[in-house]
Amino acid sequence: MKQAENCKSVVIRFCGDSGDGMQLTGTLFSNLSAILGNEIATFPDYPAEIRAPQGTLGGVSGFQVHVGTGIHTPGDEADVLVAMNPAALKVNAKVLKPMSVLIFDTDSFGEKEMEKAGYTTDNPFTELGISETVQLVPIALTKLTRESLKDFGMDIKSVDRCKNMFALGVICWLFNRPLDKAIHFLGNKFAKKPALLEANTKVLTDGFNYSHNLHLNISTFNVSTADDLPHGRYTIIAGNKATAFGLIAASIRAKKQLFLGSYPITPATDILQELAARKDLGVKAIQVEDEISGMCTAIGAAFAGDLAVSSTSGPGLALKSEALGLAVMAELPVVLIDVMRGGPSTGLPTKTEQTDLLQALYGRNGESPVVVIAASTSDDCFHYAYMASKIALENMTPVILLTDAYLGNGSALWKLPNINEMPEIHPHNATEAQREGFRATTRDEETKVRYWAYPGMEGFMHRNGGLEKDYNTAAISTSGVNHANMVKMRFEKVQQVANSLPELKVLGNENADTLVVGWGSTYGHLLSAVNQLNDEGHPTAFAHFNYICPLPKNTAEVLKKYKRVIVCELNNGQFATYIRSQVPREYLQYNKIEGQPFSIGELVEHIKSL
Repeated sequence: MKQAENCKSVVIRFCGDSGDGMQLTGTLFSNLSAILGNEIATFPDYPAEIRAPQGTLGGVSGFQVHVGTGIHTPGDEADVLVAMNPAALKVNAKVLKPMSVLIFDTDSFGEKEMEKAGYTTDNPFTELGISETVQLVPIALTKLTRESLKDFGMDIKSVDRCKNMFALGVICWLFNRPLDKAIHFLGNKFAKKPALLEANTKVLTDGFNYSHNLHLNISTFNVSTADDLPHGRYTIIAGNKATAFGLIAASIRAKKQLFLGSYPITPATDILQELAARKDLGVKAIQVEDEISGMCTAIGAAFAGDLAVSSTSGPGLALKSEALGLAVMAELPVVLIDVMRGGPSTGLPTKTEQTDLLQALYGRNGESPVVVIAASTSDDCFHYAYMASKIALENMTPVILLTDAYLGNGSALWKLPNINEMPEIHPHNATEAQREGFRATTRDEETKVRYWAYPGMEGFMHRNGGLEKDYNTAAISTSGVNHANMVKMRFEKVQQVANSLPELKVLGNENADTLVVGWGSTYGHLLSAVNQLNDEGHPTAFAHFNYICPLPKNTAEVLKKYKRVIVCELNNGQFATYIRSQVPREYLQYNKIEGQPFSIGELVEHIKSL
């Protein structure tokens, strides 16, 4: 065994067929790393097919985790790659660093498996050009797993499904991870299946002991722990779960019952599933028959006085657009969460993009303004779900929260908040002062925010709907002058939200000539790239947007300060198009539309080239 290597951070990627348990293996290792004090960022990457043909390139499923300190992204390249078959190796060989560790299942690298994966020679490592640049660790994972479970009376298919645990045992040895903690997580996973728990525990332990006893001739890793984290309780959390928790926190703080009306859609379904399990907290979650119904039930809940939410992805956002226009016209507080994915149409259901921005801003008939915000990291999905709820309830307007597949499926270390220390939420409820002659258009004339009266409030009976209303009487009106006044009012109501937003911050080197601009989920990659550029002597500033409509009040001041502004996003230039209309000037662009996040390396090289 080579001497252990001390590392600030390490990237591990697990890959195999969709049925090889790579997502579970990666999640268990991530949880184990988190409780040992590592910061983490994960990137699950899996095919859209429920079960693609075994051993094919299209069926490869992967899970990448970056552990250590100063973590902002799942990492560009892998220090360790676990490949369960030739197809997995072929798809993921490009992520291997020089002298990285490649652990592979020798039992799966037969002639048939090689042919199915499209190799043209009998040596995959030479063919891929990695035979002399990586540390090869051949392990008969399938054979050893079968030997481990020979006395368990399980069928061969069930036995082979446990080989991912043998691989995890090897990884736990490689990273000096205590087995008792890993077994604890297995106990939670298989609590209701004691036979599977016993089998997986046995294989995990045997994988660890196999590596320890043979003293595999590879580098092991001692990964730094995060000593400078603020004091508190931490857990690992996925973006979709963080979003659900943020909504629950907002409902408690606002003293409003939480209602979710949604239709299952990749990659947003986890939000519905998480909230459906929280009846103990008074959450009402309903799976409806289609996307339109999801939005309409949320509008009904908002009319009834609830914190009303609907969740979806890009295709569902399109279907909800008409009903969302009704929420704008009726001035009802609804939160719509869009976990973006590759499009158009059904597109790339399991891949990530930022291609719904213009749809969120303008994808409705008529002048139909809504507040649009975006989360930056998997853990801060909690904060922005909370803020989306606060803005909606206090300003009586629909709010669209944009996350994406990268954030929703990915995980990060999360400090559990104290709900009593979170910003207060004051729903704009009607009071006794508004009871006399209350109408659907009774509003605060300074902020233009309509007062909220709902069924059960005695004396506040009124009529609301989708037809244009008279500004003063709330009666149906076809007057052009009145319509222009109402359009202006709805626009001003959204714009005045900027008065309560935090100012846009500049990170990196504020005095640089070049400003890198991003929004939403690109935060970690852009920040890492800017930090690297500054470390290499290329002065670069960085501004990142979470509040998009309206923009922070100092946006123009920041953007006009710099000689060169580069807008980087995972689409064909939607935020660049929008920001040109709000703050006219010349903008450079860097766009990627490959269903994958940016890599830090490509960002650094492009910005250097400018």
